[in-house]
Amino acid sequence: MAERVHPADSPPQSGQFSGNFSSGEFPRKPAPPPATYVIQVPKDQIYRVPPPENAHRLQLLSRKKPNRSRCRCCFCYFLAAILILAVLAGISAGVLWLVFRPEAPKYSVEGFSVSGINLTSTSPISPKFNVTVRSRNGNGKIGIYYEKGSTVDVFYKDVDLCNGALPVFYQPANNVTVVKTALSGSRIQLTGGVRKEMRVELNKKTMPFKVRIKAPVKIKVGSVKTWTITVKVNCDVTVDKLTAPSRIVSRQCSHDVDLW
Repeated sequence: MAERVHPADSPPQSGQFSGNFSSGEFPRKPAPPPATYVIQVPKDQIYRVPPPENAHRLQLLSRKKPNRSRCRCCFCYFLAAILILAVLAGISAGVLWLVFRPEAPKYSVEGFSVSGINLTSTSPISPKFNVTVRSRNGNGKIGIYYEKGSTVDVFYKDVDLCNGALPVFYQPANNVTVVKTALSGSRIQLTGGVRKEMRVELNKKTMPFKVRIKAPVKIKVGSVKTWTITVKVNCDVTVDKLTAPSRIVSRQCSHDVDLW
């Protein structure tokens, strides 16, 4: 018995496709069945995302870094500027010293008279002193301005007997200036022990006093004046009596300078 052969499906003719190509739509691929897939990514391409609780902290840290670096730069510039100024100041001071060769003034007490001290009475005393101070400026190109605000005190031991001030004056270069100042004290109460010591010294004709001078000055170099500098002069003066005129038995002075 002969088998019947069915003809194969003939290919669709033009315009007879199952898809509607005339409308511009193409056949879609069927979606893959749902399953679990494992994707392998190289380790150097993994980017970690911070957890939500650290996101705010990371944001703050990222903001602070530019400020810190900016502050560090400013601080470094500030230190560098101070260092440069210090070096320039040192060089300038060295050049000035080499050019002008500054020399400290020298001071001495040339006259010293006392009155108003009565050691036989226990009443308060009101002493008066006339002190003559000699200042020698040996600098060839430096002048000295003695400003207002100076003080002159005379002590016996630790007892401040009187006070006053130096006059305001200018001392040019290579100059010797002698100034006189009148000092006074009011109602100074001496203890019995101090009176006794002073009587002993008076009998020996060696009455010691201390003269303390503080003077604000300005140095003139050429046409430039410096800031105010304080000169401190300490003199030990011994006289033979407590009445005028008195004679200076011994004297010795030292001085110091406060630049600031």
